Amino acid sequence: MDLTDIFGYFGALLVGLVLGLMGGCCSILTVPIFVYLFALNPITATAYSLFVVGSTSLVGTLRNIKKKTIVLKPALVFAAPALVAVFLTRKFLIPALPNSLFSFGNFEVTKSIFIMLLFSIVMVLASVSMIRNKNPEQEWNSKNNINYIALMLQGLIIGLVTGLVGAGGGFLIVPALVLLAKMPMKNAVATSLVIIAINSLIGFLGDATNYNIDWFFLLTFTAISIVGILIGIWLNKFISGKKLKNGFGWFVLVMGLYIIYKELSL
Repeated sequence: MDLTDIFGYFGALLVGLVLGLMGGCCSILTVPIFVYLFALNPITATAYSLFVVGSTSLVGTLRNIKKKTIVLKPALVFAAPALVAVFLTRKFLIPALPNSLFSFGNFEVTKSIFIMLLFSIVMVLASVSMIRNKNPEQEWNSKNNINYIALMLQGLIIGLVTGLVGAGGGFLIVPALVLLAKMPMKNAVATSLVIIAINSLIGFLGDATNYNIDWFFLLTFTAISIVGILIGIWLNKFISGKKLKNGFGWFVLVMGLYIIYKELSL
């Protein structure tokens, strides 16, 4: 095991830690770790990311059920169209995309570059929506006037994006739950784990027959990530929702801009 691998497995711990704290964002770390540290191609990296994110989120969900921080009805309304979209995207759309999509002069946009750039652009847009949202934190109220139609449409769109970029979609789901379902940040984080687990594992099933999976590597990475999420959920008790929301937004923005720079410089 060389130094790059050590950094990669440390990144697995960080993936779980961030997922426990923020309910998303970990897939923003997972795909770059697989691509830049373990030298996997982006298509395989997105498939592995779905498994890691889904499995880790499932463990986080079981912990949050005990804490009673999950708001189930909005989660199910959001997840139903999302899981259909993510499965169909991974099973049929991704394999159908040609390796070379188009060119700008001497710059060829391959399927791998397109997926990474799309991944980073979505991150930037999601981060801006969180940073600009200045609404004060409130306690969850089941009588809140929730726009369920908008939630379903958002779920469909995020399912498509999740399938394309191999992310659990937490960096999109959390803003949607905060803005459309009017959830406090900590409820949105806990609830998003349910949706992320369903989306990611269903998406991975669409990949299972398309790729040769290195199960030893994948399960090792996932196990380390699960340790991280247990630490993150514990730390979540000591951090205010406002600070969590701002940190979430700025972290996603920095990572998105970095990936854009990295892909275009290559």
